[in-house]
Amino acid sequence: MTTQFKGKNNPSTNQKMHVRKGDTVQVISGQDKGKVGEILKTLPKKSMVIVKGVNVRTKHVKPQQEGESGQITTFEAPIHSSNVMLYSNKQKIASRICYTFDKDGRKVRMLKKTGEIID
Repeated sequence: MTTQFKGKNNPSTNQKMHVRKGDTVQVISGQDKGKVGEILKTLPKKSMVIVKGVNVRTKHVKPQQEGESGQITTFEAPIHSSNVMLYSNKQKIASRICYTFDKDGRKVRMLKKTGEIID
């Protein structure tokens, strides 16, 4: 007897996120609250994003070959997409988004506070 996951508990389903790769976002909660960065990668199955310069971690890497020295590398760890908010570079303000249609009839994302169209 196998169990099938359905709905939000299914680890293989993609969650709909309000941000995309390349968006500029501001962190609204956590240790990096207030930082602004660009989204480098989205992880829709976990509903997480990787933001440049945010949630930076260090990793100690052992030498792989004899005579090679070890290293300490830094990398950005993922944060949950609910902890980021889209950011307007022109007006320096974070805002929620809404969906609207442009003059060509395409559905586009728009910042609620500024009216700026993102797509």
